[in-house]
Amino acid sequence: MLRSEESYVRIEKDTSFILSIVILILIMESLHKIWSRYFSYNWQFGLALILLFGVPRFILVLDANMSGGYGTAFIIFFIMWFTPFIFLTRKGRREIGFKRPNSSLRLLYSFALGALACGAIYGLFYLFYGNTISNSLVYISKASTSVVLDDSHRLIFFLIAAIPSMLFSPIGEEFLYRGVIHGSFVPKFGETKASLFDSLAFALTHLAHFGIIFDAGVWKFLPVPALLWVLSMFAVSRLFFACKQMCDSIFGAVLSHAGYNFAMMYFIFYHIL
Repeated sequence: MLRSEESYVRIEKDTSFILSIVILILIMESLHKIWSRYFSYNWQFGLALILLFGVPRFILVLDANMSGGYGTAFIIFFIMWFTPFIFLTRKGRREIGFKRPNSSLRLLYSFALGALACGAIYGLFYLFYGNTISNSLVYISKASTSVVLDDSHRLIFFLIAAIPSMLFSPIGEEFLYRGVIHGSFVPKFGETKASLFDSLAFALTHLAHFGIIFDAGVWKFLPVPALLWVLSMFAVSRLFFACKQMCDSIFGAVLSHAGYNFAMMYFIFYHIL
């Protein structure tokens, strides 16, 4: 291919990308105008969002645990990315934390705190349940991959799993739970109580990841491990909120969540599989 042809193809791709972004922005602006005409941004709306995203996500994750295909569940996370732009104005997004963090170093602290929290949860479950199916990360690893790893391919598979896990759910869930849903509860309940509500919703929806398990072709409920898992997810959710507050930005929560998922993939690929 000639240099001029390469330049033309590159310009065409760049133009298509920019056009796609413009169309996406116009669609989100239109959706915002439609929803704001009929709904109010309050705690009732936040509760509706919890159900609107929580129930389908719960069902899809349970199905993915059975089938091993998580593609549809990732679509739910991706849709969550756009909720602040559909439901909130620029001012509203700023109020829920869409602004520059007050410190780059605090973002790194947030990532590290998320990773440490995952290490603590892994250690807790390993202490009680070892590498059995009652260990949350053991079950998650078995449900999400059937690959038998050797050391020569371990790093490649780790990176393939870690990179999406640090993008899709941290951005989607934090924009939704610590962002839009949290903000809807703040006017009536205040920051602290609002965090309790979004953390509880976050924790309960993670029962689909562990607690209700599919093992040897049979669905099972593990009461004590499930309770420990929900409490752990509630605690880590509160940590994400604390990192948001520490950084004065929603991206503190995103980085903390990304750190948690990075550590989770590390434990799965280097200590479990």
